[in-house]
Amino acid sequence: MDLMQEIIARACADKQRIVLPEGSEPRTLQAADRLLAEGVAHLILIGKPEEIKAKATELGLKNIDKAEMLDPENHPRRKAYRDLLMELRKSKGMTQEEADKLVINPLYLACLMIKAGDADGELAGALNTTGNVLRPALQLVKTMPGISCVSGAFLLFTQAKHIGREGLVVVADCAVTPNPTAKELSEIAVASAKTAQAIGGMEPRVAMLSFSTFGSAKGEMVDKVVEATRLAKELAPDIAIDGEMQADAALVETVAKLKAPNSAVAGKANVLVFPTLEVGNIAYKFAERLGGAIAIGPILQGMAAPINDLSRGCSVDDIYNMVAITANQAIAAKNSTK
Repeated sequence: MDLMQEIIARACADKQRIVLPEGSEPRTLQAADRLLAEGVAHLILIGKPEEIKAKATELGLKNIDKAEMLDPENHPRRKAYRDLLMELRKSKGMTQEEADKLVINPLYLACLMIKAGDADGELAGALNTTGNVLRPALQLVKTMPGISCVSGAFLLFTQAKHIGREGLVVVADCAVTPNPTAKELSEIAVASAKTAQAIGGMEPRVAMLSFSTFGSAKGEMVDKVVEATRLAKELAPDIAIDGEMQADAALVETVAKLKAPNSAVAGKANVLVFPTLEVGNIAYKFAERLGGAIAIGPILQGMAAPINDLSRGCSVDDIYNMVAITANQAIAAKNSTK
């Protein structure tokens, strides 16, 4: 878990503006208090300032006044954000009346702030469903160029210190796209590699997982992974991506020597791409519950700006860590455009 300290240190060294639409939610406020005390990010809390301050006092928090507080119904940029929303959604027939209602919705407001350049990233989901968080993000911020689907990766800290980065592997998709096409799966692979670089500080070696290793089995699902591997290599020829391969071939060098002796990824993989969401979700939860692994995420991938979604059962620590991760994504995005 030393990596989390690195992630936090990187965020502290280059503070990003992270907007929290659920500004008066108790766990969010408790995490925000720690983040502000430690200087991890510049925080923007959406909500009525009097309610935020009253809840902070009730919780005994001392640092919330260091955050920017934005009342969604009463702030000087409301008209500008409404006009931006109408411009972004004019092809869908957005009316001024509709825009006036949506611009005060904290989830839409957060995305408009990012689109306008007034915030660098967003974290929500302690109170809202994934659908509610993603809807305005996909409508307003959209996906990054060349990417058509959003996916969810986890940092999986395992007990197997000889694997990945001292036991850390990046796994995806475990949260968003149920049954990706070959093209979508290729995009998930490339996005996951970039997550490994930006958040994990790793040189990615991406294994496209299947129940087959280089033709040892046949079938429609195998064909999809084979095609996805081909497309991913075309999409990112500078990244080590290989497959299709079984999980043991991806992770265990002795198995890799038998099953995939000519692969530069087999036996050395640190990014695991699952063929479907069902497989990925089951696998990471098995690793947590039976293998003692710690999963941090989901880290949303493929968005044009960092927007992350929490579980409604999240802890204060989860929110704290995900703000730091969102800040790191924002830093990496800025560095990539320099």
